[in-house]
Amino acid sequence: MSKSTSAATTIYDALRKAIIEGELEVGEPLRQDEMAKLFNTSRIPVREALSRLEEHGLVKTRRYKGAVVSGLSADEATGIFDFRALIEPEVMRRAVPKMSRELLQQARRYYEAFSQSTEPLHWGDLNRDFHSTLYGVSGLAYHLEVVDNAMDRVDRYLRAQLVLSNGMDRANIEHFGIMEACEKGDADLAAKRTFDHIEGAKNSLLHGISA
Repeated sequence: MSKSTSAATTIYDALRKAIIEGELEVGEPLRQDEMAKLFNTSRIPVREALSRLEEHGLVKTRRYKGAVVSGLSADEATGIFDFRALIEPEVMRRAVPKMSRELLQQARRYYEAFSQSTEPLHWGDLNRDFHSTLYGVSGLAYHLEVVDNAMDRVDRYLRAQLVLSNGMDRANIEHFGIMEACEKGDADLAAKRTFDHIEGAKNSLLHGISA
């Protein structure tokens, strides 16, 4: 059982990363027998991994096709970002009073690494590292788990938008504003700038989906 669980987690992590980074395209089938051969395991942990991916919205099951990588409609994207705009500013508001100097220095390092990076494959991870570092001391563990799942759904689309638009310039300006508010200890301003950042990302993404 422990081996099966470990294998399922390994497969889940590998497929999740491939989906988020766009290595597996929307609609691409994830056949259990092929996955089992690829990971040198039985179909049981593959089935478990696919079930977890489906719970998080990254995979869906289609009749006659089995599991495929799920896409994202404009309505779904709107719902996810509207949800994030409700949750993340409050997470930020709760986190700011608990931020240490060391935490702020770490967040600034992620901000600077993101702003200076010329490797698109790294942008998504650095962006999430920046936000998760700031959110991490909020004490809202359930909120953070749900936010992380929401980010999984949209991350690959946001990466594409950063590449195809001026999204990096906008993100850098907004990250700087959030960082500045956190360093000042202004929780309300940090929350407002977080809300504006999410709304801006939503509008950019919806423009890309509808284009």
